[in-house]
Amino acid sequence: MTDINLVKLSSNLKGEITIPGDKSISHRSIIFGSIAEGQTIVENFLTGEDCLSTIYCFKLLGVKIDVVDDKIHINGKGISSLLEPHEVLDVGNSGTTLRLMSGLLSAQNFHTVFTGDDSIKKRPMKRVVTPLKMMGARILGRNNGDNTPISIEGTELSGIRYEMPIASAQVKSAIILAGIQANGNTEILEEYKTRDHTERMLKAFGGNITITENSILVKKSSKLVGQSVYVPGDISSAAFFMVAATLVKDSRVKLLKVGMNPTRTGIIDVLENMGAKISYENVFEEAFEPFSDIVVESGNLIASELDGSIIPRLIDEIPIIALAATQAIGTTIIKGAEELKVKETNRIDTVVTQLKLLGANIEATSDGMVITGPTQLKGNVVDSNGDHRIGMMLVVASLIAEGTTTIKNIDAINVSYPNFFKHLEKLTH
Repeated sequence: MTDINLVKLSSNLKGEITIPGDKSISHRSIIFGSIAEGQTIVENFLTGEDCLSTIYCFKLLGVKIDVVDDKIHINGKGISSLLEPHEVLDVGNSGTTLRLMSGLLSAQNFHTVFTGDDSIKKRPMKRVVTPLKMMGARILGRNNGDNTPISIEGTELSGIRYEMPIASAQVKSAIILAGIQANGNTEILEEYKTRDHTERMLKAFGGNITITENSILVKKSSKLVGQSVYVPGDISSAAFFMVAATLVKDSRVKLLKVGMNPTRTGIIDVLENMGAKISYENVFEEAFEPFSDIVVESGNLIASELDGSIIPRLIDEIPIIALAATQAIGTTIIKGAEELKVKETNRIDTVVTQLKLLGANIEATSDGMVITGPTQLKGNVVDSNGDHRIGMMLVVASLIAEGTTTIKNIDAINVSYPNFFKHLEKLTH
C-alpha cells in the first residue's frame, strides 16, 4: 500500500465532475443481469475493485460478461442455469458481493465456497447466515458460520417472515435473492428503511415483489428479463466533494448525475440542516433510480444531532460528516451507528483516532461519536487503515489542515473511486 503527502489548498475548488457510478447499484446490475434471461447492458458502471469482484465471481459461475464501448454487456443465463464454479470464489474486499451472493447461491443446485481478503475474513456473516438457515440453507463457515471461508451447499428453500434485528441493506438483499427462489412467501420487516436498490431492480427486471412502508413481500420469480440499466453517480462518493466544496473557502462545485434515491440522501438532509449551500439542476427519473446535478458552494456550518431513522440513509457517509462537524459551530452528536464497527474497519474508532491526530475535538461513544467545533486542523501522519472511505475523508481533511498531511495506505481509495485524485486535480485548477 502506498502513501501520499498533501498540502493545504491555498486556492478554492471550482468546476464540475461526473461522479463514478453508484457502487451498490453496480453490484446489483451484475447480479440481476446474470440471473435474467437475455442481454442486460449497464452504462456508467463503477469499475472499482469491489464491483469487479462481483463480475469475477459471476464469470466463474458461467456468465458471459464483456466490456463494450465503456458499457457492460451481460448475457444472462436465467435464474436456474448458473454453473458450479471449479474454484473458490474470492470476493476480495467486497462484503456486498459476499453477502448478496450467499443469498442467491443458497438455492442453487451446487456447492460454492467463498473467501476474501484479511478484512473480509473479519466481517460478520452470521447476520446473513441466520435468516438463510431459517429458510433451509446449508451454510458452514469459521466461527460457527460467522466468518469466511463460507461453504454453501445449495438446496431447496422455503419462505419466512423475518423481522430485521439490524438495519442492513446487505442482509435484506441476501434474503430477497434467496426468497425469489424459495417456496412460499418471504416477508421482510424493517424498523428503519434501508437503501432499496435491490427492491427497485428486482421489480424492473420483472420479479415478484410487493413493497409497503416497512414491509417487503417476495414470491418465487421463475423468470427475470434482461434490461438496460443506467447507474447514476454514487452519492456516497459525491459526499466527499460536497463536504470539500462546503469547507474550502470560495468554492463552487457541480456534481453531475448523482443518484437521488431517497433511501440514500441522508447526507444531503444533514448538510442542509447544518447550513450547507446546496442546489439542484436537471432532475431525472431514469428507469427506476432518480438522479440530479448537485451544486455545492462554500459556507459556514452549525452542529447537528444524528440518530434514528436517518442513520441507515447515510451510514457510509458518517466519516465525512464527522470531518464536516469538526468545522461546524457547536457540538455534533452521532448516535445509533453501531453498524460502523463492522465495516472495512471499525469506523467509529478509526475516524476518531485519525481525526484526533489532525487536532480534532472528537470522542468515540459505544454507538457513535461526539464532535465539537470549529477546530483548526493541523497536518500530521495519518492512515486509511485500508478503508477507502477513511482514505477519502482524510484527503478532504488535508485540504483545510495547516501544513502537510501524510496519508498512509492511500490506494485503498481504488475500491470505490479510482479517479478520485484526477477529479480533485480538475477542481483545483
